[in-house]
Amino acid sequence: MDFTSTDYGRAASEPSSLPWAEPGPKRAVWIDISRLVWRARHLTPSGIDRVELAYARHFLDHGSRPARFVARINALGGRELERSAVRAFLDDLDRDWSDRRAARPFASLARLLARSRLAPNPDRGITIIPSHQNWHRLPWLKQRRGRGGRLVVFLHDAIPSDYPEYARVGGARRHDQRLTHALQMADAVIVNSQATGDALARFARANGHRQPRLCVAPLGTRIGRAAAVTTPAERPYFLCLGTIEPRKNHMLLLLLWRHMAEAGLPALPRLVIVGRRGWENEQVVDLLERSRGLRGLVEERNAIGDAELWRLMAGARALLMPSFAEGYGMPVAEALAAGTPVIASDLPVYREVAGGIPEYCNPLDGPAWQSAILDYAQAQSPRRDAQLTRLRAWRPPTWADHFRRVEGLLEELD
Repeated sequence: MDFTSTDYGRAASEPSSLPWAEPGPKRAVWIDISRLVWRARHLTPSGIDRVELAYARHFLDHGSRPARFVARINALGGRELERSAVRAFLDDLDRDWSDRRAARPFASLARLLARSRLAPNPDRGITIIPSHQNWHRLPWLKQRRGRGGRLVVFLHDAIPSDYPEYARVGGARRHDQRLTHALQMADAVIVNSQATGDALARFARANGHRQPRLCVAPLGTRIGRAAAVTTPAERPYFLCLGTIEPRKNHMLLLLLWRHMAEAGLPALPRLVIVGRRGWENEQVVDLLERSRGLRGLVEERNAIGDAELWRLMAGARALLMPSFAEGYGMPVAEALAAGTPVIASDLPVYREVAGGIPEYCNPLDGPAWQSAILDYAQAQSPRRDAQLTRLRAWRPPTWADHFRRVEGLLEELD
């Protein structure tokens, strides 16, 4: 993999003759954690939540420049957050998402907001928004860039704009607005993959915007093979991980498992689906709740902690990802990092992240998926063994790699 920082055009920055663009000490960073504040009430995090948490942790503990924290609270407006209160909130949030038995972070969230103050102008600082939160609010972006400041946003995907049929009602219009505002206001856009950067560049060309300055920085993984030791399951199972929504293509797997059961195939493996229920998923939910053919074969797990997720991932015969579209596909990288094989849709972004390690199938080719699943379910599986051999030479992306690229971008913006 050769991920590089790409500059598709000049950044929207002030001319060098202006006083705030003169060379000087490193600019402070302002990390916007609005999404974490909003999502603290949820039982389980999304991939975007985890990225914002990683950014907050990095700049709180490991960043190379002064860091301050900000959030936009609907009833309070923009607030600067006290560092010690941010740390306590992140600790509680991390514990809550890692272990479902942990206390919810509501007390530390209340202290965080109680100790906040009106967010000042960032002056010469660099504001980083690690999620899509509040991009549709142009006044907020303008405030966070300020006069003489810099604005960096993290784009996780352009899927609602590229594939409106997979978005919530109104989601495509909202995402188009986000991308437009980012292209108008941001000095640079961090993307998780070249595929996401290419999608943003296409959107810019199609809508008459300048080409963005991009920093391509693959996401780190949270688990390694040493942490993935588990006792083999008595009955083999496969894992599917992700929000239950149309583009994840759970329907393919459910229909496939029902077909195999109806065909009387012996010793069928189980399918474990982990993820919260999203939108426009009525048929999938009907199969999960009402299909007699899937009883005892398919298990749905909606809210589990990371520790339980890692055990499930480590014990699976393979992770199944039949998605129609992805911006990155963090579960693929994390499964491979854990030493678990992957069977995935043949998407460019998966090949960018994982190369030739996984087994790839067309997301509409049911017989190909069935062939792979039945082979991987066997105790002696030539195809699974071949992937495990390929996997030994794979180096997963790390958060240290990611933030080296981000820190390099910040130096260019000083």
